[in-house]
Amino acid sequence: MHYFRLLTIIFVIFKFGLDEFIANHFNFKPLYFLLKCLFFWRNTEEPRGVRLRLALEKLGPLFVKFGQMLSTRRDLLPPDVAEELAKLQDKVPPFAFADVQKSIEAAFCLPLNQVYSQFDTVAVASASVAQVHFAHLMDGQEVAVKVLRPGIAKVISQDLALLKSLAWLLQTVSTEGKRLKPMEVVEEFARHTQHELDLTLEAANCSQLSRNFKPKNNDKSTLLIPEVYWDFCRREVMTMQRMHGTPVSQVEVLKNKGLSLSQLAHDGVEIFFTQVFRDGFFHADMHPGNIQVADDGRFIALDFGIMGTLNDTDKYYLARNFLAFFNRDYRDVAVAHIESGWVPADTNVEELEINIRAICEPIFNKPLKDISFGRTLLSLFQMSRRFGVVIQPQLVMLQKTLLNIEGLGRDLDPNIDLWQSAKPFLKRWMSEQIGWRSVANTLKKELPFILKNTPQMPRLIHQFLSQQTTAEQQVPLQASIDALIQAQHKQARWQKRLTIMIGLLLLLQLAGLVIIGFTIRF
Repeated sequence: MHYFRLLTIIFVIFKFGLDEFIANHFNFKPLYFLLKCLFFWRNTEEPRGVRLRLALEKLGPLFVKFGQMLSTRRDLLPPDVAEELAKLQDKVPPFAFADVQKSIEAAFCLPLNQVYSQFDTVAVASASVAQVHFAHLMDGQEVAVKVLRPGIAKVISQDLALLKSLAWLLQTVSTEGKRLKPMEVVEEFARHTQHELDLTLEAANCSQLSRNFKPKNNDKSTLLIPEVYWDFCRREVMTMQRMHGTPVSQVEVLKNKGLSLSQLAHDGVEIFFTQVFRDGFFHADMHPGNIQVADDGRFIALDFGIMGTLNDTDKYYLARNFLAFFNRDYRDVAVAHIESGWVPADTNVEELEINIRAICEPIFNKPLKDISFGRTLLSLFQMSRRFGVVIQPQLVMLQKTLLNIEGLGRDLDPNIDLWQSAKPFLKRWMSEQIGWRSVANTLKKELPFILKNTPQMPRLIHQFLSQQTTAEQQVPLQASIDALIQAQHKQARWQKRLTIMIGLLLLLQLAGLVIIGFTIRF
């Protein structure tokens, strides 16, 4: 651990009066009063949320990013603090072009002018981990080049170690620690941050998202993803297609270009739900700086360092919750929370249903301008504290993205009915998960395994039955006769089951062949 960095953090904590948070959490009021007397010179007149935001900005980019993520975890923070952290802007001055040139030449072992025929010396975007320059390849192709900040990996490694230590301390001494999982939250944050330090991983994310939205059957994709030029990508450098579009926040410019803001808002909602529920792989940093709109009305996604993933179980329960909410079936929302393990199994369903109804009913069938996901999530988190909801770290990025989507939708079309836009998509997705399409898709996916292993199943089952019979017969002498009779009965039952299983396997094999024939035909 870098002790000078630790001392710097401690100094900033006391300078901005953040010891107030510690004293309030642990009820150490006498200690806080003593510290206030010792540090009488500091200015603590600003609200605590403002002081926390200023302290994080003072500590640097990683703490700013962590503050941004915490602003989406309103179960961890009082409302005034969460609102202030939401104002954090990760705007960092660019580093010198000489360092950019040095990093590129070290990565490719070539002079800069032998890698790019033209390279803009002024950065077009600068963030905490990297910055972007426009350039041209040797064949004249326009590209955007992302370059890591020199020495950023060491700084982030030190700060992550400190964050993990603080999370461990919170989990150890706080009664809320087990429920809030601070160690897992920091680990999730660390994983995404470490991914940002390897630009080949970001390039892979970009390629994966591009494949997910590749047009099929001559359809027109609603989301454009830049092409990655892998020959010009290294850990410290990423080269991708330069995209031309209008930042989604420039609403007046979009209007002047004749684009329908209502259609854009609708497309944005569908793109989000497609990423989450169809693919389980979504852009988790969808702030206006990373989203543009092409002149033909299609969205352009940029910056793929932070991506979220969901497994099939998470997707199913999320979709079930959304659909139950759209249908005002708050009991099913409560049951889904219990079945998913998000709340304790002994939770009173009726009481949970009543609380969910009280939170969700006021925002139903209202346009986006009249509701706030932020306040709704806050109410849900406050309710979750009472019911002992176990926070799911894998959903943190989804919560963050939902707040981004709310902001984008509010800018484009505040009159959009988010529920009506999302409901058809979710109903279609659920039918594909639990209807005949799901059976067909599962069979199609598992068909190679079924065809490969079906011929071996009778022999494997016979070996299993033989082992069971042998085990049943290896009993003390006084029980040998009874054990033998039981083993014979058991073997007879297994033989019946074997016959049924073989029949089912043959049916599955036949169904798979039918699906293959259907796929080839159409």
